[in-house]
Amino acid sequence: MAQYIMLRDDNAAMLSHRRGGTFRGPTAGIFGTEETLFPPPAPTIETRDLSPNDLRDASRDPSILSLARSMPTRLIEPEPLDDARDEDAVPAWGITSVGADTSPFDGSGVRVAVLDTGIDADHAAFAGVTLTRADFSGSGHQDANGHGTHCAGTIFGRDVEGTRIGVATGVTDAVIGKVLADDGRGSSEMLFNAMRWVSGQENPARVISMSLGFDFPGFAERLVTENDYPVLLATSVALEGYRMNLRMFDALMSMIRRQADFNGGTLVVAAAGNESRRQISPDFEVSASVPAAAEGVVSVGALGQGDGGLTVAPFSNTNPVVSAPGVGIISARSGGGLRSLNGTSMATPHVAGVTALWWQALAQSGVPLTARAVEARLLATAITSGFAPGTDLMDRGQGLVQAPSAAMS
Repeated sequence: MAQYIMLRDDNAAMLSHRRGGTFRGPTAGIFGTEETLFPPPAPTIETRDLSPNDLRDASRDPSILSLARSMPTRLIEPEPLDDARDEDAVPAWGITSVGADTSPFDGSGVRVAVLDTGIDADHAAFAGVTLTRADFSGSGHQDANGHGTHCAGTIFGRDVEGTRIGVATGVTDAVIGKVLADDGRGSSEMLFNAMRWVSGQENPARVISMSLGFDFPGFAERLVTENDYPVLLATSVALEGYRMNLRMFDALMSMIRRQADFNGGTLVVAAAGNESRRQISPDFEVSASVPAAAEGVVSVGALGQGDGGLTVAPFSNTNPVVSAPGVGIISARSGGGLRSLNGTSMATPHVAGVTALWWQALAQSGVPLTARAVEARLLATAITSGFAPGTDLMDRGQGLVQAPSAAMS
């Protein structure tokens, strides 16, 4: 038997049989002469040990939308750590690059979520912010790793020691899901449970920021060392598990989009990954990893500063949707103070923060307030000017995200 995750929607069977629901919304429809009111998705995540027979039975259950074998996840580590020297970092250069320093919006009234290694709730950067926390990793709420604290600081951190670190400094309500333990490791059911928790709340977060990946090599290695699988078999099983988890992630994203008809929706922003090595060879480029590469996710590449303009960081994976500053980013250090880090993990919270500004801007403009509308503005206003000559479109995506200005709102 193996451990499997089941994504269940108890309303799915109801819809498949065209039975009426109890919720009214934009998806209400009529079959024949009798009105049928489609209910919103009601996702639940279950984790069970299943035999092959159990797996076949579960696949026939109309309420189960997706099945996936539990697999490890891992932090997208800041890369490379030894190049991120605090003395070389330029304070708030990322905030200036995305235009948050001159935007009339600060994210007030927008709820944001960070799925990472937790948060140092006592850090001065988060004074005055209501933090709703849940630990899915089993290692406690506190962030002993520091990655989640750094990312959260870039999204909504207050000024620390006279230095601005946050893009959306008006955010006062944040949801923190600890989906990775202090060693940066987790499992796919932790992530799926956290996503369901964040998006399914009565007051859902409007943007989810995550910087993690499915650990295919780690899964294959564990099958060899712990289950005595031959390498070829372990690779095959791990690959199938990877595919199943991608399909489940896509199914969960689809449910989140369906919920937008009832609550406005949530935009998911994820780091493209740090596996490229352009400093070794210009051709040493790795494509955006999952879950950033999943359908409906805004994947983010990392930018640095060069003599000729903005440059794509040598570690940043290719094919992101957008890009943002990710080199020499100063933000909150777990335990107090500030630190500088490099990575697409540092670029992602810039985009999450700008997304919060767009939610606020559209709320004040009177246009229909949905995740799709926010995403459209985010992508349409990304700029391609200011890049160093020869920057590859596939490396920078739509361009550098920009905060809403008074004229754009």
